[in-house]
Amino acid sequence: MKQLAKDVIKAIRNGVDPVAVNSGMGGAYYFKNIWGERVAIVKPTDEEPFAPNNPKGFVGKALGQPGLKRSVRVGETGFREVAAYLLDYDHFANVPLTMLVKITHTVFNVNDCVGCKSKVFCNKSEAVSKIASLQQFIPHDFDASDHGTSSFPVSAVHRIGILDIRIFNTDRHAGNLLVRKLGPGADNFGEQTQLIPIDHGLCLPECLEDPYFEWIHWPQASVPFSEEELDYIARLDPVKDAEMLRMELPMIREACIRVLVLSTIFLKEAATFGLCLSEIGEMMSRLFTGKEEEPSELELLCMEARKWVEEREFFLPDEAGVEDDDDDFTQFPLDSEDDSDDAFELPAFSKFGSMKASSRNPLSKLDECDEEDEEDEDDACTTGEDAYTSTNELPQKIPSISKLSSSMKGLGFVGKSKAYHTGIPKGKVCKTNYRGKASEHQSGSRSANELLPPSTSFVKVSDMGPREWSAFLDMFQELLPNAFRARKHTTGGGPRPMLRLGTSCQF
Repeated sequence: MKQLAKDVIKAIRNGVDPVAVNSGMGGAYYFKNIWGERVAIVKPTDEEPFAPNNPKGFVGKALGQPGLKRSVRVGETGFREVAAYLLDYDHFANVPLTMLVKITHTVFNVNDCVGCKSKVFCNKSEAVSKIASLQQFIPHDFDASDHGTSSFPVSAVHRIGILDIRIFNTDRHAGNLLVRKLGPGADNFGEQTQLIPIDHGLCLPECLEDPYFEWIHWPQASVPFSEEELDYIARLDPVKDAEMLRMELPMIREACIRVLVLSTIFLKEAATFGLCLSEIGEMMSRLFTGKEEEPSELELLCMEARKWVEEREFFLPDEAGVEDDDDDFTQFPLDSEDDSDDAFELPAFSKFGSMKASSRNPLSKLDECDEEDEEDEDDACTTGEDAYTSTNELPQKIPSISKLSSSMKGLGFVGKSKAYHTGIPKGKVCKTNYRGKASEHQSGSRSANELLPPSTSFVKVSDMGPREWSAFLDMFQELLPNAFRARKHTTGGGPRPMLRLGTSCQF
């Protein structure tokens, strides 16, 4: 990891300039080594789609407001890229090396007057320091959208799918699956290929979203898991995953960690029950009938578990959910209905903005990666090392399935597969609509309000206290066996309602 940073630093010192990436909606840059070869791709957090310094006109929101996906805030995709790499234990899914850096260069974009007190043209020849995700560049031949899927190895599709389910990836499209040729296949028929998953900035949402899995209808996803894959899934520990992310990425929100825990438990139980990758993905994906969007089977499970907890909340003391802590962290709650245009203070993690070369980021303590261990204006630096203690930690182990003394009668879900396909009353659907103003100084800028479609949230996990969350997980696990049996029964029956398609946010 440090060697990659040193290669980038050495190239910058020798006058090898990075190159801006023209494709996509966000700002991204190829950084090279001293021989001019691409070795890394850097994505500044304040140049994401709809962020203030986006170089392609997609502006209109402040850092900390909901972004392309309403459950992923503007300026917070960078540490999600790092989280996906950290969670890819043993390089199982082949995620390229990724780190969070502070990097300084003149190539970065600063829109006119962003961060300026007076409305004068900013000097764009000055070097600016930015917080960014830095991912190793992997040479490849094309991406999955340019190639038929028949040559993709079953094991590679399974491994990427396992990661996508764990991190609840809301944007696994063909464009972020790189393909590298390895040579001719067996008996010189076809060719062997390798898959490399990239772009994980829209994983780990703060609430259950509609995920997008490109592989869900590929033939490989219907093949049962191998013994090696089942063993890997069995060894996953969501509690240790949560503790690791809190330690390595202290800025990550507790709601994101809860989604990770929930989806990992779901994956482990589903694999143990014998479901294949496509069946698990279908249970997580929302359905649509006519023009109505309906919750996924996973969301219905969570709604039933939440209902059970709320009906028995008198057993639990009053507790504050993790979203109460987030309110101190940001002033842009995801479920706010307020459309006012008042100026808000930026959230703590997002206040770095763009800084001149001599400035230091006051919000992240980053280790300088320099072969001479000295500070330099053009140095990159690796992820922060601050210790972090959550006020809403998970229980030390996953709650065991409780021996419930209360009758399950009246829950309406258990043993009734048709309950999966019932809609949600319109009064229960919470829609969020944020109004953002496009920058006046940038011609061709597009308002985020014009580009973002309305989104529906059926399930929140951030407003439960620790004991309520533990009881919710207990009930969630209790409901899983009947849900899996209903899925198997549905698979052997008639046609199922269509899955939502085309929800990818390729950029």
